[in-house]
Amino acid sequence: MTVHVPTSPAFKQNAHEALGDAALQRALGNVEKGFIAKRRKAADKIPEFEALRDSARDIKNHTLAHLDLYLEAYEEKVRAAGGHVHFAPTAADASKIVVDICRRVGARTVAKGKSMISEEIDLNAHLEAAGVTPVETDLGEYIIQLRGERPSHIVAPVIHLNRDQIEENFRAAHTDLPADRDLHAPESLLAEARAMLRQKFLAADVGITGANFLVAETGTSIIVTNEGNGDLSQTLPKVHIVLASIEKLVPTREDVSQMLRVLARSATGQEITVYTTLSTGPRRPADVDGPEEYHVVLLDNGRSAMLGGEFREMLRCIRCAACMNHCPVYHAVGGHAYGWVYPGPMGAVLSPSLIGVDKAGHLPNASTFCGRCESVCPVRIPLPKLMRHWREREFERNLSPAPVRAGLKFWGFFARRPALYRLATRVGMGALALAGRSKGRFRSLPLAKGWTGARDFAAPQGGTFQSRWAAERKAK
Repeated sequence: MTVHVPTSPAFKQNAHEALGDAALQRALGNVEKGFIAKRRKAADKIPEFEALRDSARDIKNHTLAHLDLYLEAYEEKVRAAGGHVHFAPTAADASKIVVDICRRVGARTVAKGKSMISEEIDLNAHLEAAGVTPVETDLGEYIIQLRGERPSHIVAPVIHLNRDQIEENFRAAHTDLPADRDLHAPESLLAEARAMLRQKFLAADVGITGANFLVAETGTSIIVTNEGNGDLSQTLPKVHIVLASIEKLVPTREDVSQMLRVLARSATGQEITVYTTLSTGPRRPADVDGPEEYHVVLLDNGRSAMLGGEFREMLRCIRCAACMNHCPVYHAVGGHAYGWVYPGPMGAVLSPSLIGVDKAGHLPNASTFCGRCESVCPVRIPLPKLMRHWREREFERNLSPAPVRAGLKFWGFFARRPALYRLATRVGMGALALAGRSKGRFRSLPLAKGWTGARDFAAPQGGTFQSRWAAERKAK
């Protein structure tokens, strides 16, 4: 089987290649066009949106503070409804639980709804190794599966592709269809995917979905989608497996209603998604459809350790992707450059927490610290602060590059000596102002090629900030 190794040390090389990929750069232009304006418009329509963000933050904080109690309550309700709850401490445990269920029921085909947790535990590879065929039924995930890639975005998995690339993938995979069929219009691609997937839904022995929320009050799992595949994946097969991480819990249905009001607006700019599906246990005698067995696999995989540390706030995340939609670094390089499951600012915090700063230490450095991610997060996660904590961890463990460490030590020498610092900056500013006075900018500077390779460096126009501030205070 092919297992995706969780690592991101190649971020710089990945980013360099992404910047030179013309097709990718053209596709990434859709991120800003397709998400930012829609989110702003949806948020502006409700005057209480900022209050809803506060409420969503508070709900998640309360749940995390009492997570053990809500996990017990949720498990009790699921079992009372006839379902089964499986606790998975690690990714390997979660994959084994799912594979064992599939083997027990003799499953050959699994219909999968969209699930980032299944990506985190590399579930498809484990299913294939056990002789079970997983079929991604979300349109974007289906295309990704045909290409043998990971999603490049947690909401829009194929945001990095254009229509011509998708058409090429369909023609290569659907060889039993007429070669001269017209796939020029996006609608024709959608119709072809629906026809192919309809057969898979009917043949599936097991359905697997993720969960946007788990309700402790009722033992309910909730998915929000804009396609009907999630419903078909969990109602047609005989067995339904819910894959979720432990922080997806919320106490009550009333809490969920508030979370849903900020989720869709933050993610896609919709007031609410097309489908909001609630599942509570297996089919009951009076039900017309539904699975005969209902299983929930709750993944920890490092999250319990986060609860007691400085990265606890990251567990508030509701996977809306607003942070990456507004991130200039993501806009420039896309999701695959991040090297693992979770891209963008949320991935820069979550990935080191789950796989270690030694494997994902480059990601917290992939930020301008502009603060746009925090300003749009529906649960107000202070992402820049958390990325800064990971940078500190990386430095403390001597994982940051030697030139960076040497530069910081050089700066630290002067910073600990204020008089010397003021003198050095005054001399440096004066020299740069003198050297750049003719053009007002520098196209190249020693030790600053990373900056001047993509933009000019403005020549200083006057004294240092400290000298100007001191002069203004004196003038007052």
